Amino acid sequence: MKNFLLFIAVSSVFISCSSGGMSAKAKKNMEVNSAIMKAYESGDFSKMNEYLATDAVDHGGENGDVKGVDNIIAEMKRYRAMMPDMKSEIIREVADDEYVFSWAKFSGTMNGKMTNMTSVDVSKFKDGKAVEHWVFMNPADMMQMMAPPAAPADTVSKKVVEGKPL
Repeated sequence: MKNFLLFIAVSSVFISCSSGGMSAKAKKNMEVNSAIMKAYESGDFSKMNEYLATDAVDHGGENGDVKGVDNIIAEMKRYRAMMPDMKSEIIREVADDEYVFSWAKFSGTMNGKMTNMTSVDVSKFKDGKAVEHWVFMNPADMMQMMAPPAAPADTVSKKVVEGKPL
């Protein structure tokens, strides 16, 4: 039910934000948001201080809020190391003078297996920099990310032959 309500809320924003012209401030916010997303693909986080406020908060941290630009950059690098070949595709992105909503697909190798996931990211901007970020993912995608790596095929067949439980 929570995911359904989120879908309705985000859909309403997509519909309302896409019906008119976009302000220069909204366009700038969208450009900065896209640059942040592309940094994950390239692994180049050198310009994050230009894109993130010093006291920014990422509410999507694995262990709760990640506070401060340096901590956010460290978390971004950690995620990038977990999926070094990550590619992203923006499905739909809308912005206003304060928020950017991005519906995106991500793919890459994680834990030794190909992983695909989608998310809705919400970023709040002030003075052209991201000050807050939230991410909403499909629970099945999150479980796929947390699953341990698959055992090599020869190990699985050997255990079956030997009659040991997997």
